[in-house]
Amino acid sequence: MRIAVTGKQGQAVQSLMRRGAEKGVEIIAVGRPEMDLADPASVAAAFSRVHPDLIVSAAAYTAVDRAESEPDLAFAVNAAGAAAVAEAAARIGVPVIHISTDYVFSGDKPSAYTEEDLTGPISVYGQSKLAGERAVAAANPNHVILRTAWVYSPFGANFLKTMLRLCETRDHLSVVADQTGCPTSALDIAEAILAIASRLVTDPAPSLRGTFHLTGSGEASWADFAEEIFAELHKSGGKSIRVERITTADYPTPAKRPANSRLSADKLASIYGIRLPDWKQSLRIVMQVILNRGF
Repeated sequence: MRIAVTGKQGQAVQSLMRRGAEKGVEIIAVGRPEMDLADPASVAAAFSRVHPDLIVSAAAYTAVDRAESEPDLAFAVNAAGAAAVAEAAARIGVPVIHISTDYVFSGDKPSAYTEEDLTGPISVYGQSKLAGERAVAAANPNHVILRTAWVYSPFGANFLKTMLRLCETRDHLSVVADQTGCPTSALDIAEAILAIASRLVTDPAPSLRGTFHLTGSGEASWADFAEEIFAELHKSGGKSIRVERITTADYPTPAKRPANSRLSADKLASIYGIRLPDWKQSLRIVMQVILNRGF
């Protein structure tokens, strides 16, 4: 199987490259300079040369706070760019898997969000990603939209790596404790994408298409996440770090975050038989890779 993925440096792309190599799947990263999501014409040209069996739309504008002051760019990449990728896939007759986010929800539901719940993004970033979902679905019926959340990995910039960097010079950190979500390893996301892709290219069943939630099992607040990171670090011989639990109001940001980012992944488990491991289990694996300077 030959899979093209948008972007070259993101967590999902790097994880797909790693997992694809392990499973004998050819992963072709397509990004700048040959393709720019803000330039839809470059998207069609780039994929016409690659001849993939499936396209993964992973690249995105992810600067959540900066998007509040750059809405045009956020929408150009996350909506128009995503549409161009889906259109390119439709043009060459292949499925597209589009990566989306928990930020399409408002975060005021008391329980985990399902795919049937009403969306209601409260940030420009979330609005642009929701527009991208709708554009992808309209451009290519042969699609899977995967909403994920709180992604971390050995690659790129993410919460885990930020915590490890900050604790090098501090003995305590203040971390928000009133936002709840599902920490998700990008390596696990890559595993799931490869499994979904193999079904999409061989099985035309409509039930395999549509929107699905893909997150690590279990839930945590950002403070819980940080405490688990530091507990694993201490087990590996690192210093002890204390987490001071604060509220969202104590740490104001330009963009509002959903208080509840929990996503139910039951639909994916029912249709595809895929359920990601408990987030603590996956965190231990990623931590060991980072601490051993693997990959």
